[in-house]
Amino acid sequence: MANTRSAEKNIRKTAARTLRNRSNKSRIRTLRKKVLAALQKGDKPKAQIAYNEFASAADKAAKKHMIHKNTASRLKSRVAAHFKTSAAEQA
Repeated sequence: MANTRSAEKNIRKTAARTLRNRSNKSRIRTLRKKVLAALQKGDKPKAQIAYNEFASAADKAAKKHMIHKNTASRLKSRVAAHFKTSAAEQA
């Protein structure tokens, strides 16, 4: 329980930030799933569009410190590796 008005305000701020961060992290996970689903279907153009959107969202989240910049880089790298393997399978 907060003892001061400033502590109460900090609790409200933390709740708002947590909600915003959770929403953005969920969006990143959803976008990643869209890319992988498109690759699974073999729809390369749709997967490329989805990847660009995913990479942009991951970079923006890293820029705003919602996720660490190395985490964003790792996520993008792993999804890009799926592109490489799907290209090798098609060839």
